[in-house]
Amino acid sequence: MAKTLNCASRTKSHSSLEKALIARRAFKCTSALIVCMTAMFCLSTNAAAASPGYHLLKTYKIGGEGGWDYVLMDTAARHLYISRGTHVIVLDADSGKTLGDIPDTPGVHGIALAPELGRGFTSNGREGTVSIFDLKSLKVLDKVKVGENPDAIVYDPATKRVFTMNGRSGDASAIDAASGKVVGTIPLNGKPEFAVTDEHGKLFVNLEDKSELLEVDPAKLAVTSQWPLAPCESPSGLAIDRKHHRLFSVCRNQMMAVVDANSGKVIATPAIGKGPDAARFDAGTGLAFASCGEGVLTIVHEDSPEKFSVVQNVTTQAGARTMALDTKTHNVFLVTAQFGPPAAPTPGMPRSRPTIVPDSFVVLVVGR
Repeated sequence: MAKTLNCASRTKSHSSLEKALIARRAFKCTSALIVCMTAMFCLSTNAAAASPGYHLLKTYKIGGEGGWDYVLMDTAARHLYISRGTHVIVLDADSGKTLGDIPDTPGVHGIALAPELGRGFTSNGREGTVSIFDLKSLKVLDKVKVGENPDAIVYDPATKRVFTMNGRSGDASAIDAASGKVVGTIPLNGKPEFAVTDEHGKLFVNLEDKSELLEVDPAKLAVTSQWPLAPCESPSGLAIDRKHHRLFSVCRNQMMAVVDANSGKVIATPAIGKGPDAARFDAGTGLAFASCGEGVLTIVHEDSPEKFSVVQNVTTQAGARTMALDTKTHNVFLVTAQFGPPAAPTPGMPRSRPTIVPDSFVVLVVGR
């Protein structure tokens, strides 16, 4: 009987041990599977972030004479506005068909829209004026005198004011969008480039000559903060992530300065192409764009509010340094032309720019 009991006890003991071993192996397998699946998920996520897959989708051949500057997309109306030196052309963004033209805009740089008021605005640099036009008919309604060489122009829906960044006079003019009247001037003490609004009471402006970023109160018409952008040099284009309070300045020394819009602290400086002039941020994809004159569109992914990675450099075309973003399709529109040899230098212009090949102006549509 004693032997029987001992044998039974040993049998039970072996059975428990085997069960424990089986359970342990099952746990290890499950853990390994979880680790593997997590790794695969991370790899797929990183791969998606690393390869957004942007490329040239199509080219709209526009032609015409003259240079160009800012481009603006009206996503709701599907209108693409392009400044062309003395006038602004308006295209159907989906077909490339010309819909209209806004004439008599000498030295035009930028375009701003106030959809709720049915009005648009252009900054006419050589004339020192702003043209006010009807969004439906594109007919010019009025012209208003602003500062010297108005460059970038932006509409702030919080105050219903339009602001021009006046490069030569170093200030910003504020216009009441409804009445078309100038309501004040903001001294900026530097050469302003681009500007963006958070739509909740703050306006941000790049100072190109000082490599600084200004925070402006658009209601009180006063500078409230002045922040250095070092190591960024000569900032031009500026974009904003309103949700995470991040600003994106593109800089001549081939970097994008990502700035905390609350503190002014530079938190990242991802590398971009040569000759940048415009920046855009797509809240739907978490991607920031820098259009660069060397013929590259640099795309930066917002991994988190504190981390930013370059995920793609898309080959575009030399001179494609300004752009517009379509937040509906997530496509980017860039403009450029073919270039010939520089014109002969003159006393007034010892370093002349390359000549533009006649009738070679195009719109490049880049997307996924």
